[in-house]
Amino acid sequence: MLINGTPYRSIWLDEETSNVHVIDQRALPWRFEIRSMRSSDDAYEAISDMTVRGAPLIGATAAWGLYLTARAEPENYEHLRRTANKLMKARPTAINLRWAVEKVMSGIDPNQDLRTQTRQLAESICDDDVDTCSAIGDHGVALINRLTDGASPVNVLTHCNAGWLATVDRGTATAPIYSAHEQGILVHVWVDETRPRNQGASLTAWELHHQNIAHTIIVDNAGGLLMQRGDVDMVIVGTDRTTARGDVVNKIGTYLKALSAHDNDIPFYVALPTSTIDWTISDGQEVPIEDRSDMEVTHLQGPDATGKLQNIQVTHNSPVLNPGFDVTPARLVTGFITEFGIFRPDELQSLRQRLAY
Repeated sequence: MLINGTPYRSIWLDEETSNVHVIDQRALPWRFEIRSMRSSDDAYEAISDMTVRGAPLIGATAAWGLYLTARAEPENYEHLRRTANKLMKARPTAINLRWAVEKVMSGIDPNQDLRTQTRQLAESICDDDVDTCSAIGDHGVALINRLTDGASPVNVLTHCNAGWLATVDRGTATAPIYSAHEQGILVHVWVDETRPRNQGASLTAWELHHQNIAHTIIVDNAGGLLMQRGDVDMVIVGTDRTTARGDVVNKIGTYLKALSAHDNDIPFYVALPTSTIDWTISDGQEVPIEDRSDMEVTHLQGPDATGKLQNIQVTHNSPVLNPGFDVTPARLVTGFITEFGIFRPDELQSLRQRLAY
């Protein structure tokens, strides 16, 4: 996608140095900064400190972390295996982390050059993610097109950031929006700010601005009112992990949006690659929910008069609970937009059978 007219992916290999570069999402929207990863420890830190976030991008970063390990010790399979186990613990909720690590490790011949193999597998995971997100956009744009009258924009509400910054390119929830914009369909996006880290206000809005797509930032609690007023035509969100029966584990606040959409007869869609479906779990309550730092709630980040980023305390010294995700039950989901098409929750098992072939 474009940044000031220049195309970027969210993660890429520097051919000159063989280091892996990522966009530091913690600095956005105030500064556009590139972070260089030179080792698997750098990849682990980038995932855990949210330099990178979003389930598909976390998986891609872990895959490149394995490459960086193999680059340093191309004949040491045991070291690579230990690194794989460590990387899978960087964040507990997003299933793509485990999926990507297992995909790389299962594709390796321990007796061959590990550097070449891990690079090829990491590149494949990234390229496949781009193709997958493009397919999600192709399928999802039909839903937007059904709602357009050609004269006024289709109003889509999003939550958190499931855009190209959360994937390698295009995004999941934003992919249909980008496809609609490219096809000349009028679209406007209500962007949830998504407290406490403000991924909507800081990342999704920044993305949409650079793609010249109409959007408006709203506080998290405004979505229900907008739905009651008829100002929302559909909701599209991403997911960090979806269970076999269709329970959706996503950024905290997603459940409340799904309840509001259900109460107001507004379609609620989840856009995801099939790699984000955890077929080993049915009940979303079984998924570990990450408890994050108090400081995400007690402080806000922004530039001071000199442009230097500062953290400012906005609460008093009270106890804080900061769960990173919630669970939206399958009954509230209208459908899942995947690279293979759109499926209702009760159709997921047919999708699973398709993937088995």
